[in-house]
Amino acid sequence: MYAEERQRLILERARRDGRVDVALLASEFEVTYETIRRDLTALERHGVLRRVHGGAIPVERLGFEPTLTVRDSVMTQEKERIAKAALMELPDDGAILLDAGSTTGRLAEQLPTDRELTVVTNSLSIAFTLTPRTNINLMLLGGRLRTRTQATVDSWALQALEETYVDVAFIGTNGVSVERGLTTPDTAEAMVKRAMIRSSRRAVLLADHTKVGNDHFTRFATVDDFDCLITDNGLADGLADEIGALGPRVVMV
Repeated sequence: MYAEERQRLILERARRDGRVDVALLASEFEVTYETIRRDLTALERHGVLRRVHGGAIPVERLGFEPTLTVRDSVMTQEKERIAKAALMELPDDGAILLDAGSTTGRLAEQLPTDRELTVVTNSLSIAFTLTPRTNINLMLLGGRLRTRTQATVDSWALQALEETYVDVAFIGTNGVSVERGLTTPDTAEAMVKRAMIRSSRRAVLLADHTKVGNDHFTRFATVDDFDCLITDNGLADGLADEIGALGPRVVMV
C-alpha cells in the first residue's frame, strides 16, 4: 500500500472514531510504529490531524478551523465530483449565491461559459477566480475579511443579503449531523450562511462525506432547510437515508 493511500485511510478512521492509536494502526497496516508516526506527522503538516500521546486526533474534534489552503488540499477528487454534480442544479440563467469554501470554489472553477449568470459571493478567492469571466456578473459582498477562510462577514455582508434574492444558494459547511444540523466554528460566518439560505429560492449543500457526523460550535441551519445535499460516495448508505428522511434529496457521486 502506498503511503498516500494509507494516510487517507488513517484520516478517515480518525474522523470516524475521533482519534487513532499508533500501535493499533501499525498492527492493522502491518507496518512499523515509525512508519505510522511519519504518516501522522505528514497529516499534521497538512493541517488535518493533531498529534497527541500515542496517536492523533482530527482537528475538527479539537475545535481548530483549518485554513482554506489546507481544506483545498484534502478530498480533492471528491470535491471535484461534487462540484461537477452541482452544475446540474444551476439555473439556465439568473442568479446564484456561492458561499466561501473549498468545494464551492471548485464549483466556481467549473461554471459554464455558455450562459449569463449573476454570481453573488462572500469569497475573495472565488471572486478572483471569476473576475476574468465575461459571462459572469460578479457581485462581491463587502464586510470584514476573515483571512483564515477568505470570507467576508459581519454587518455589511448581512445588509447586502437582506436586499438579495437568488435562484440557488450553494452552501458549504464544516459539519452536518441529523441531531445538530449544519455547524461551523465561527459565529460570524454562521450568520452569513444563514442569511444566504434565507436569500435563496433553493439551497444546495455541498459537503464531502467527512463532514457528516461532525458538529462544530455554531449551528446555522437544520438539514430540512436544504433542498439537496450533494456528497461523495464515501457516505454510508444509512447516513444518506437518515438525512434524506429529513427532506433534502441526497446525491452521491
